[in-house]
This record gives sequence, C-alpha cells and structure tokens, in this order.
Amino acid sequence: MRIGIEGQRLFRKKKHGMDMVALELVNNLRAIDHSNEYFIFVKKGESPCLASEGNFHVIELESRPYPLWEQKTLPSAARKAGCDLLHCTSNTAPVFTSIPLVVTLHDIIYMESLSIFGKGFSNYQKFGNMYRRMVVPRVVRKCKKLITVSEFEKQRIADFFHIDEHKLSAVYNGVSDHFKPVTDPVELSGLKIKYNLPDRFVFFFGNTDPKKNTIGVLQALSLFNKQMDEKLHLVMLDYDIKELSKLINETGDPALINYITLTGYVPNTELPGIYSLCIIFLYPSLRESFGIPMLEAMSCGVPVITSNTSSMPEVGSDAALYIDPFKPEQITEAMKKLLRDESLRSDLINKGFKNALKFSWKAMAEKVLSIYKEIETSQTH
Repeated sequence: MRIGIEGQRLFRKKKHGMDMVALELVNNLRAIDHSNEYFIFVKKGESPCLASEGNFHVIELESRPYPLWEQKTLPSAARKAGCDLLHCTSNTAPVFTSIPLVVTLHDIIYMESLSIFGKGFSNYQKFGNMYRRMVVPRVVRKCKKLITVSEFEKQRIADFFHIDEHKLSAVYNGVSDHFKPVTDPVELSGLKIKYNLPDRFVFFFGNTDPKKNTIGVLQALSLFNKQMDEKLHLVMLDYDIKELSKLINETGDPALINYITLTGYVPNTELPGIYSLCIIFLYPSLRESFGIPMLEAMSCGVPVITSNTSSMPEVGSDAALYIDPFKPEQITEAMKKLLRDESLRSDLINKGFKNALKFSWKAMAEKVLSIYKEIETSQTH
C-alpha cells in the first residue's frame, strides 16, 4: 500500500499531545513496517523532526491556515502521491476526497457542550472547536475506520454518533522510553536553575482549556497553604501570567501567586527531569480521553493524583490516588495524604512503574498497522 499520514503540526517548535502521538506513530511504523510505502505530510516549520528514509517519504507542504491546508492542500498532495489510504491523526480530515480515510478521533469534547465557546477559551480555541463541530460529523460518516485512544472514549463516540462499533477501534497511546527517573545531580541542578524551580514542588500541566481544571488546582493549593505549616509550591508549564492572575483573583487568595512558578514551554526531552524533581504530579482534569502525562509521571517514579472521571481510572488503574475533580478540597486532602503517608507514597510509585509498562508506542503502531491491512483486505474483496 501507499499510505499517507497527516502530520501537519510535526515541524512546529512547540509540540503538544496530538503532535507527539503522531510523531511516535510514524517513528514506530518506520521500525516495524518495511514493505508499505509511507508519505508523511507536514506543514513547513522551524523544527524538522523527521527526514525521508527508505520507504518513508516526508513531504513538506506550504504553510496555510489550518482549514485550507487540511481541506485543500492535504488531499491534493495525497492524490498526487498516489495514496491508497490517508490517515489523519488529529481529530479532523478532508471532507471532500476520494481517498479512503482513517481518522484518529482523540476525543469529542467539542461536540458535547456549547460551553466550549464560553468563558476560559481563547479565540483560537473557540474557532478550533467550531471548525471541529462542522467537520467531524461529516468525517465520521465518510471514513473507513475511526481510531480513538481509550475504551471510555470509544463508547462516547459510538453513543454520540450512533455508529457501529466495528467501524471504531480503541488503540491505547504509549509512553516514550526517555521517561524514566533522572538521578544525575548535574542534570537536575541545571534544570532547577534554567526553570527557576523551588526545592519542593507539585507539578501540574495547566492550560487555558477549562477541562484541565486549573481553577480547581489553584483552590486546592490555596486551601493546603492556609491549613498547613508547610507552604506548597506549584510548578506549571506554558501559561499566560495575565490569565493566571485572573484565576488567582477568583480564588480570593492573591498571595497565592508567590507560590507558583511558570516555566514557559519545556521541550519533551527535559520533562523527565522535572517529573523527577517534583514530589507529586497533579492531573485532576474534568475530562480526558486518555492522559499520557499520568504515564510519564509514573515512569519517572512520581505519585499521581488524578480524577475519578472519564478515562483516568482506565489508564491509571490502581496506580494513582483518585479524587472528584469538582471538589478542590479532595485534591487538598489527597496532597496531605501523600505527604504524610510514606507507605502509600511508595506503594503508588511501585504500582506506577508497573502500570506504565502496559503502554507502549510499538504496540500502538502494531495495532494501527493491522487496521491499515484490514482496510486493504476489505478493498480487494
């Protein structure tokens, strides 16, 4: 087969969740499949991370606004490359193309509620949600196969779109090999200096998407610091200081800003060191389709506090401390428990190492490849 894979954002400098999943898919397919021909379609960018080699061809396409790139530039390039199949990796796909489609639908949060256009979302996020609401229902009807990332999300998609489950496969994400405990004191010291990290801190992947529950984390931290002699510090990634200040004002605790460190964007290769330095990893999202950061933290030997909702218990298994994300006081109590109970802390760390081993990018790529072959077989009969 001649297989096209959409990797529109792979060459951007600040890669995020779906970009990393697509990159791991390509790299692991490259390792296991030497017979099919692959064409990876990317938008020209400042951070090339793939090169053509053997049966894998990287095709850089001109930078255009995302809807134009996806609906016009991508299908035209895939047709020119003679693709027998086009796998779109990030929720949406070309609506008008005769090439058989496989679509990875990471989640359908943007389909479920009008609140995705309300408070807390940037204009860019609102436009993205609107675009997905227009495109995804058409793509779901059109594609040969839908892939999602958990059994929880598979059921949500099947129920929402009323589609047969044979058209839909749950394929778990993995955790990359470089996520492991970092013990080199020179490397750890360098990260502390580079990102101005406190000696003891809780780590949280907050962003402006309300589902990440940043306000709940801030309320929990405020409660903890009011109730305890030890004042906890929170380290967050790439977050706008103005937006953070607004949320802190909502907590009624303006002094909280003194206990928060914003690192800015952290390259994926440096995340293991920050995980290894933190004392707790917080992942109390309101809704997730999978939750790769949980597995990354577990692989680095960090106890995880996460939510008892959506996919988190499916992915976290018995290796995390679960809370109701709508109740900040439960996050506070969970942090207290982990800091007081060394036995619980050790138990979760050990279980976390074992749990993370269940998920691999190679297994993900093998399952995706079997889906490609299934479509090839169906087209020849």
